[in-house]
Amino acid sequence: MQSLSNRKKVLEQKPMNFWERMYLPAIARGLGITIRHFFKPKATYKYPEVQRPYSKNFRGQHSLKRDEEGRERCTACGLCALSCPAEAITMISAERKKGEEHLYREEKYAAVYEINMLRCIFCGLCEEACPKEAIFLDGSHVPPEQLRKDFIYGKDKLVEPRFEYKKEHETTA
Repeated sequence: MQSLSNRKKVLEQKPMNFWERMYLPAIARGLGITIRHFFKPKATYKYPEVQRPYSKNFRGQHSLKRDEEGRERCTACGLCALSCPAEAITMISAERKKGEEHLYREEKYAAVYEINMLRCIFCGLCEEACPKEAIFLDGSHVPPEQLRKDFIYGKDKLVEPRFEYKKEHETTA
């Protein structure tokens, strides 16, 4: 059968000489490479005692952000879940009730927001798709767990903690 590219390479097998049959030069070259690498600086870090330096565009664990007043930014629009190629994000939206204005910034919010970290490929498409800048991949590594169910992160692990916000123009009496 003829190949599709019509670029056929004919290999010639020439007989080995005495030194090639002894394999001693090949062994000596291999030992030379090993000895050279033995004296080079090590490329590994003794984690967790020594943390390796990360680049500024490192994508870590997901976090759901809050606005200046401490309310959740996520409006459960679902664009992050639609843009996720691994289909790792699931959410259930709910309507904000009267008296919850201090918790959610829009009338619709994510009642359930889950990310399956075993499926996530840390591509950052959810971060780019979010119109409210609610999700970021700015955390550290995902910590190791023993059970599969522990890798499904809900709002309890994703939403950043509340903080007190003071306006700059306010004066204290």
